[in-house]
Amino acid sequence: MKEVKIESMFTVYEDLSELPDDIQQLMQSAIQTREKAYAPYSKFKVGAAILLDNKEVIIGSNQENASYPSGLCAERTAIYYAGAKHPASKILKMAITASSQNQITDSPIPPCGACRQAISEYEIKQEQPIEIYFMGATGKVIKSNSLSNLLPLAFDRGFL
Repeated sequence: MKEVKIESMFTVYEDLSELPDDIQQLMQSAIQTREKAYAPYSKFKVGAAILLDNKEVIIGSNQENASYPSGLCAERTAIYYAGAKHPASKILKMAITASSQNQITDSPIPPCGACRQAISEYEIKQEQPIEIYFMGATGKVIKSNSLSNLLPLAFDRGFL
């Protein structure tokens, strides 16, 4: 038997003002999109903004449904739209923000497991890391240089 240690590295910014200008703009797109989320059941709104290598920004917000499994997270809404509209473009950066009407969300909120798997698929497909920035409604912002920091043992096509 052998033990294996897996480590992840993140950069933590105290607030939006510490981010580089281009990331501040990307996060502002995510914040504006978050407010357009359809979340009447959970009252938990999420916005995502993706920067493609063709300089286009693709946005997505969570879309709930009374039949809960039928809804879709903001990250997957944006990433699937990017894949459908620009299949040859690479995803460079993703900004994610979440807020709740039920409680204060002032700590960074990372993508859920299903979204991590979806982002992983695109990162593996494009053979290039995707920078991911995530935050709550306010407060600190965490940067991951790659989805592999958030999902180090990803399931991919190599297992099929």
